[in-house]
Amino acid sequence: MRKPLFHIALALAAGIVAPAAVAADTQTRPVIVELFTSQGCSSCPPADAYLRDLTRREDVLPLSFNVDYWDYLGWRDTLASPDNTARQRAYGRALGLSGVYTPQMVVDGAAEGIGSNRREIDALIAARKPAANSVSMSLKKEEGRLTVSIAAGPAPEKPAVIWLVRYAKSETVGIERGENRGETITYANVVRGIAPIGMWDGRKMRIMLPGEDVMPDKDARCVVLLQEPGLGRILAVAEPDMRVDD
Repeated sequence: MRKPLFHIALALAAGIVAPAAVAADTQTRPVIVELFTSQGCSSCPPADAYLRDLTRREDVLPLSFNVDYWDYLGWRDTLASPDNTARQRAYGRALGLSGVYTPQMVVDGAAEGIGSNRREIDALIAARKPAANSVSMSLKKEEGRLTVSIAAGPAPEKPAVIWLVRYAKSETVGIERGENRGETITYANVVRGIAPIGMWDGRKMRIMLPGEDVMPDKDARCVVLLQEPGLGRILAVAEPDMRVDD
């Protein structure tokens, strides 16, 4: 079910640097909100509910990352991944934190706060708006394949990372042990895989992905993030289709 993304065959073609920099795509994009949560954390359900509410906003793309470091409390998180935990710890280092915690929300890779504190997170989201891609990037689904296209632009100081994120629209879990014993929680936009698929150094490039592996069924979703190295700011976001209910 959790097919490792590094098993996906990639065909990448990098173009030649354009004679002049291509203007950034000023079209607004959703603000990325990443929630780090756990089924074994008693303070997480309010943050999970807040993230579900955020999915109704067109100006935000919330993603739920279940982490595994609370599994020792008596319940093994059925949605957790070591990759999710590693991403949160990397954010901790990038943001200068002394450690990580749940529930934590990271907004556009630029700021973080307590995931259940709606007022705090709403303010962080507002501070990132209107969000716009700093470089033109698109993700199109054509003939069973996904193609990531990034325009040429001013070369970053260090190459930016291109992340492919796969997620499920909804997952409902009955928790039998641990701090949330007896609770049934619905998680929205649950990340099922995240992996770097390339680096962008300012040159025009394309990455072709086998769509059937990335989006194997109608409930599978994906998004591509262009992010400063070391989990810095989100520079661009691309989705294959507008997010509408099926």
